[in-house]
Amino acid sequence: MLHLLRTKTPLKIRASLVIITGCLLLQSIAGAQYVEQNQPDHDTKPYYFGITIGINLARFQTNLHPRFMQLDTVMVAEPTNAGGLALGLLATARISDRFQFRFNPQLMFLERNIYYKLRFPDIDNQTEVVKKVESIIMTFPVQLKFQSDRIGNFRVYTLAGFKADIDMASNARAKRAEDLVKIDRFDYGPEFGIGFNFFFDSFIFSPEIKISNGMRNLHARDKNLIYSSVFDKIQSRMIIFSIHLEG
Repeated sequence: MLHLLRTKTPLKIRASLVIITGCLLLQSIAGAQYVEQNQPDHDTKPYYFGITIGINLARFQTNLHPRFMQLDTVMVAEPTNAGGLALGLLATARISDRFQFRFNPQLMFLERNIYYKLRFPDIDNQTEVVKKVESIIMTFPVQLKFQSDRIGNFRVYTLAGFKADIDMASNARAKRAEDLVKIDRFDYGPEFGIGFNFFFDSFIFSPEIKISNGMRNLHARDKNLIYSSVFDKIQSRMIIFSIHLEG
């Protein structure tokens, strides 16, 4: 009898634990199903608007000119990373439950630097020089968003698109450009990213990160310029972190 009691008692305890655990899981699932959604009718809107605040990490992607090895002035020419800011507007149009079309024009203030090591000191008696290429860019990206189901007040999405850029601070036509790296005015290229929607009572908070690459050769090469002649091709590369506030 004692042996039977010893074997049956653990079985009863295990069964009780299974039942209690099942009840807790059912209760948590039921509680999740009844989370009150903010802006429950938002997904049916044909369009909505917002604003964008962003920071970016920008740099140049460079290819050296074939004659670089023949030059006796510049020994090293390498791009470095630099940061910037962005402000913009946002317009989104609903295509279906899964897809949305988005237009996100922005004004971007950014800086892209190039490090040079010289064989001989320059007029300031320096053999290491950093040239700053400052830009004020109007960018016009159009994007297609693919979004997940909404889980309570949260959603994840991915995006792919194409941008056109105008650099309003371009120095490509500068006459006295001996110490400059000449950069052209226009650029274009693809963008890819991922973001998250957090729904609140009166707005949607959407952090997003994306990669934005330029396809065009921005270099306005002049063989007579020391700092510009070493490059054959210069393209734009950016990683952008944005906060969208949508209505």
